[in-house]
Formats: sequence, structure tokens, C-alpha cells
Amino acid sequence: MAAYDKGDIVMMKKAHPCGTNRWKITRVGADIKIECQGCGHIVMMTRQKFDKGLKKVIEKADQDDKYF
Repeated sequence: MAAYDKGDIVMMKKAHPCGTNRWKITRVGADIKIECQGCGHIVMMTRQKFDKGLKKVIEKADQDDKYF
């Protein structure tokens, strides 16, 4: 089972060009959609590429916010 879920804030190995290294997971499935917390840019990537680039989960999502 994955250590991340929708709504979690994660840190990737590479920082975004805006300088922020915090991303919010907005969709989890065959593909992962993440949103930069600095500039709001949205990136969609395969789960395999996301797993390879993930450094750590910074904060977990609240159970109430996960499904909305």
C-alpha cells in the first residue's frame, strides 16, 4: 500500500522552478496529479514516475478533507 493519499503534502526530489518544494496531491489513480503550493501549477505524472521522484510526505491529509 502506498504511503501517500489524496490531499497529502509531499516533498519531491527536485524543486519546482518557482523555488517551492511542497506539492499537494489532488488525484490518485493510475496517474498522480500534484499542485505546486508556491505558484499553483498542476503536474500530472504516472504513478511510477511519482514514486521515483517522491522524497517524503510532509503532512497527511485530514480524514474529513480526503473525499471532498
